[in-house]
Amino acid sequence: MRIISFAASASSPPQRCCCLLFCFLFLVSIPISKVSGGTRIEPVDSNPFTPKSYLLRYWKTKIGNDLPKPAFLMDKASPLTAAQYAVYSKFAGDGDAISAKLQEFCANAKLLCFPDQAQSVEKHDSDVNFANYLDQNFTSYGDGRIGGTDAFQKYSENDNVVVDTFRRYSRAIDHNDKFEAYATQSNAVDQRFNTYGKGASGGEGQFKQYGFQTNVPNLKFTSYSDRGNYRKHQFTSYSDEANAGDEGFASYGKKGNDSDNTFTSYGNNGNVIGSSFGNYGENVNGANDTFTSYGENGNVPENNFHNYGAGGNFHIDNFKSYRDQSNVGDDSFDSYGKGSAISQVGFVNYGQSFNEGTDKFTGYGKGATSATVDFKIYGVNNTFKEYDKHATTTFSSYRNSSSPTDASMAAIDSKKMNKWVEPGKFFREAMLKQGTLMPMPDIRDKMPKRSFLPRAIVSKFPFSSSKMSEIKKIFHATDDSSISKWAVDALHDCERAPSPGETKRCVASIEDMIDFATSVLGRSVAVRTTDTTAGANSQILLGEVKGINGGKVTKSVSCHQSLYPYLLYYCHSVPNVRVYEADILDPNTKSKINHGVAICHLDTSSWSPDHGAFGALGPGPGKIEVCHWIFENDMTWAIA
Repeated sequence: MRIISFAASASSPPQRCCCLLFCFLFLVSIPISKVSGGTRIEPVDSNPFTPKSYLLRYWKTKIGNDLPKPAFLMDKASPLTAAQYAVYSKFAGDGDAISAKLQEFCANAKLLCFPDQAQSVEKHDSDVNFANYLDQNFTSYGDGRIGGTDAFQKYSENDNVVVDTFRRYSRAIDHNDKFEAYATQSNAVDQRFNTYGKGASGGEGQFKQYGFQTNVPNLKFTSYSDRGNYRKHQFTSYSDEANAGDEGFASYGKKGNDSDNTFTSYGNNGNVIGSSFGNYGENVNGANDTFTSYGENGNVPENNFHNYGAGGNFHIDNFKSYRDQSNVGDDSFDSYGKGSAISQVGFVNYGQSFNEGTDKFTGYGKGATSATVDFKIYGVNNTFKEYDKHATTTFSSYRNSSSPTDASMAAIDSKKMNKWVEPGKFFREAMLKQGTLMPMPDIRDKMPKRSFLPRAIVSKFPFSSSKMSEIKKIFHATDDSSISKWAVDALHDCERAPSPGETKRCVASIEDMIDFATSVLGRSVAVRTTDTTAGANSQILLGEVKGINGGKVTKSVSCHQSLYPYLLYYCHSVPNVRVYEADILDPNTKSKINHGVAICHLDTSSWSPDHGAFGALGPGPGKIEVCHWIFENDMTWAIA
């Protein structure tokens, strides 16, 4: 391609005018129209040097058809101006330079970065009531207070990218703390309490509706209530209905004296939530801890208790309805009650999962003196290692794989198998016809909004597990931060070996996505997604249904978001599929409300027998085809 110079001399104005006229004609010559289904088409950027203008030219070079460019994908292109693009491209390979300008860079490029937090110098010497309060960093809050109450109500509610830090919180005497409706219905919550209530005497801490319906939470309590004296803590509705996150309590209640802790409705109805209690209740005296309705109705929960109750004296732990009716998941208790004296532990309705998970007890009760343990209605797939046989242990209504009650339980379980598979999430191909009334699942994208980076910039960023230290440095991420976890998870998915017959690639720019799709499908391709989320979580009526490529069996490239500071997609080839477009109608008015894209996988023989599709539709791998809608901000490439 010939480059036209804009550096014409002052003595040749006609040449300069011709150049400008050529550029104008080039820009206005690209058509703006509509595609089938009413998808909006992205207008041309007026500046030819922006990342988006470059992308449009790249698309025209690589895609071998004249179909309009879809706005849903172009909207994800980098919003950097030409000047910003030039500046950031120069030092993109310099991690220190990017790190130094991180907040400015993230704001201009519309990335997901957590704000840097300096220590707060605010002092709070009297009772405080915070209502409708957003991002804040508290350092040395409530230290040395005697009496009084601090209340946080509707704190960080309905917010996006919540970052709150409490350091040295409530080292006080007879002081009450209340957190009500904290970070509820928020997205990407990164919140931590360091040395909470350490050495506090008397008083009470309450957490109510904490982290309710949060998406991708990362909640950390470090050194919680250690060395507390006669202090009571209550967690009510803690992180219920949360999605895909982690909660951690490290050094919880260590060396406490007569301090009671109550966890009620903890992590219930959560989806893929991990909870970790490390060094819990070590060397406590006279503690009474109760876990009620813990992890109930969870989907693939993972709960870990490390060094639980070791060396405790006269303490009582009760687990009631622990992980009841959960789906799969894993629990582990390592070094539980080791060396404790005169302790009592009760597990009521423990691990009665409707779909079997795995529970492991390692070093359970070892070296304990006069310990009493009672298990009632205890589930399957449980392992005890290094178990102290001298402790007084009772197992009531214990279920194992050879139990005669398994047949009746299986009948009950089969009715509950689909509880974690939304109605309409998977369906048979025969349903894709005009006039079908069917449920549509929640197809809304729950990830934080981000943009792609231009390939000229993102290609210079470190992106591998071996360069995690560089990644963390650029994005100001600590080892236990949300960003670190996202990076580890994304890199794991991107670096794993492909499944048999799969071709995969992680793409961080639209240019890379184009290259991958065309390498698999050829140059005459089109990318599609469901237009909007209208009809989600409700009954829909199908209008006109059209098979892509004439309804023939084809292959596609499906791309799904990964959580990362910049927009990152996991793309993979999907052979033996049929792709459909369908008008979605309101069942009552028969008016069109959406235009959906669905894909049907015809060969499911390599799928896991535990895949949710078989729980919802039946028989199993290789015996049926499975169809699903393309969710918001996911997409599928296929032959045009």
